[in-house]
Amino acid sequence: MDRYGLLARGTSEVITEDEARKMVAGQYTGYIGFEPSGMPHIALGLMWPWKISEVVEAGCKMTVYLADWHAFVNDKLGRDMERIRASGRIFERVMRTMGVPDSVRFLWASEVLDDPEYWHMLLNVAKNSSLKRLVRALPIMGRSESDANLDFSKYIYPLMQVTDIFFLGFDLALGGMDQRHAHMLARDIADKMGKKKVVAVHTPLISSLKGKGRMDPVSDPNTVKMSKSDTSSGIFMFDSPEEVRRKISSSYCPQGEVAENPVVDIVKHVILPRFPKGITINRPENKGGPIVVENEDAFIQMFISGNIHPADLKSAVSDYIVKLLEPMHGLREELRKDLETVSGKVNG
Repeated sequence: MDRYGLLARGTSEVITEDEARKMVAGQYTGYIGFEPSGMPHIALGLMWPWKISEVVEAGCKMTVYLADWHAFVNDKLGRDMERIRASGRIFERVMRTMGVPDSVRFLWASEVLDDPEYWHMLLNVAKNSSLKRLVRALPIMGRSESDANLDFSKYIYPLMQVTDIFFLGFDLALGGMDQRHAHMLARDIADKMGKKKVVAVHTPLISSLKGKGRMDPVSDPNTVKMSKSDTSSGIFMFDSPEEVRRKISSSYCPQGEVAENPVVDIVKHVILPRFPKGITINRPENKGGPIVVENEDAFIQMFISGNIHPADLKSAVSDYIVKLLEPMHGLREELRKDLETVSGKVNG
């Protein structure tokens, strides 16, 4: 597969394909940002390390941006910077363990925001942005206009995200579809600021285990995804095998329905990418016995047609997730103090 194919594989959109094809032909830099806002779930710990590795393979010099001050603005972890930074350290260790290449740089926002020139650029970004446009970008942080009306700092968040891109000079912005508004704001004002237009690559979002939504802070007021602040909405990297099986067993998974189905999403975006030769779903002998799913298209067709029952699918997904989370067992003690700090327990 060529560089562009690697970059685009498993994504929802590339803005724009022509720009991306030109970009990957040479040397380029990219980033993905995460708010250290709690315990890492499987989207951060399993899906993103795989995709970041592909982008690196596609020739990108990648940075993972640990957005500690952004988490503060967004009221995460009680705006306690000790807890926020403990969460960021956990994120980095988990992502490294799950396959983020050594060549990828982890960078704290606090390292960048200490530079006075950052704030000079942020003011220039603000000068080229309207309040109406900032309101449209608020869903990147899971907020609405009513939230910002109570706390003006919320309007600063989109400005910070655009400034991050311009100040660090990235060619590529990688993220879930919930980050689209910020990336498009950066593209919209790039010409006015004399900056290059960042290529934006967006991936699908994993639905909440409760269904009818997504697995993290909302990008649309009408949806809810698997959230680091709602432990029942998702599977977390330090969940025990028993917790994984219990959560998946009780998750939303209607027969034959693919849209906003969290178990289907986990197969497509988490399991199949890590098992490219296919996965086995054990069915009762009277239902045809074990079946091997080799790719996403075949899986979707089998599930829609009823050849895969939700109960059998949940059982298989539980087995694969438990297997994928095995490296976390050794990390728990290593990260004990940070895990306790994030959870609010007293270290000891």
